[in-house]
Amino acid sequence: MSAPERIPPRSVTTVDPAAAVLLAQGELTVRGRIREASNAALYCTVTHEGREAACVYKPVAGERPLWDFPDGTLAGREVAAYEVSQAAGWGLVPPTVLRDGPYGEGMCQLWIETAPGAELLALVDAEEPGPGWKAIGFADAGEGRTALLVHADDERLRRLAVFDAVINNADRKGGHLLPTEDGRLYGIDHGVAFNTEDKLRTLLWGWAGEPLTPEALDVLEAMRSALTANGSLTAALTPLITPAEIDATRARVASLLATGVHPQPGTDWPAIPWPPV
Repeated sequence: MSAPERIPPRSVTTVDPAAAVLLAQGELTVRGRIREASNAALYCTVTHEGREAACVYKPVAGERPLWDFPDGTLAGREVAAYEVSQAAGWGLVPPTVLRDGPYGEGMCQLWIETAPGAELLALVDAEEPGPGWKAIGFADAGEGRTALLVHADDERLRRLAVFDAVINNADRKGGHLLPTEDGRLYGIDHGVAFNTEDKLRTLLWGWAGEPLTPEALDVLEAMRSALTANGSLTAALTPLITPAEIDATRARVASLLATGVHPQPGTDWPAIPWPPV
């Protein structure tokens, strides 16, 4: 019997139906645990009809209770983020499904190999960011020294900033940004999103208050249509998050279109996740 055909994660797009079928129907084999993760996250391979890929499986049973999110809902929120990414057409989230696995129901997401040396975040000894960078804020650089935390002025990050505003992402850290060798940029770890209260916490504040791009406005308008009562995105989100959370998502999209600008940091919730990486 020939060896399974391995799908290189970097070559699988977020709209590749073969990837979703593989994740949803393939046999999951646990290879190890990702110890840095705050909830149980298992590195696996998934095999189906002669094809194989690496993936991350996060069982609901391994989710830690949170005071501000209902128990057992993080996996569904990760899949909901993928559905919003799909509706946007930006391919920002790797293929993600909700399925049964060795430790019960959980989220299964295609593993993404990152490109070494891609600079998206930096600490600089300056009062203002240099060309090609956007300021986030000042941070403790150790030994009593502060430095300016900056992120790249990158179109891919700007799309993620809009995406995070739509899903109300409460934890956009640097370690959740995965650039690949083919020039793509993926965002991961969206379990704490879609809250009905404003909890946007991100490193991508560099465009705060600036006008949204024409592309972003077009995407948001299409998303508003898809979020109507009978819309395709509403149908995709209904099994994953609550009706109130879908309503809140509609309201965030409407607010972005009404203001036409990237949101400003709130005052009732820490605006930057810590640690930032």
